[in-house]
Amino acid sequence: MLTTETKNEILAELAHSETNRMACIEALKIAQREHGWVSDEDLCEVARLLDLTPDEVDGVATFYNLIRRRPVGRNVILLCASVSCWVMGYVQLRARLLQVLGVELGQTTEDGRFTVLENQCLGACDHAPALMINDDLYHDVDPEQLGDILAKYA
Repeated sequence: MLTTETKNEILAELAHSETNRMACIEALKIAQREHGWVSDEDLCEVARLLDLTPDEVDGVATFYNLIRRRPVGRNVILLCASVSCWVMGYVQLRARLLQVLGVELGQTTEDGRFTVLENQCLGACDHAPALMINDDLYHDVDPEQLGDILAKYA
């Protein structure tokens, strides 16, 4: 269930949008901030606030890859899998990251600290390979830097 503050923030976003559908992505992002993901219950609340059907909102939520529809760790790592990142060391970076965390892609560490997700592009092609943790973008990442980078999210 969304808090009153979150609902009010969604309604404020709706007031600035030309149509209810135009507010949908931002409303889902606002809802996601509360728990780190959008539950079925939260999705239905967003739909009610926007006067859309749950299916319409779910269609947006499942299309937009930054909306998470299942629980995630406290820190979400988006690992860029673009062509540029592949060429510049994605495979080695992915292997080292998964080894250090002891998970596979899409999984969350046992302590709930990190979830690792693949992302098709983080827009850092000129500084590949790249990854993003929460809102922090890291580029030109060498697998040996991962320990220092991950330590910032203790």
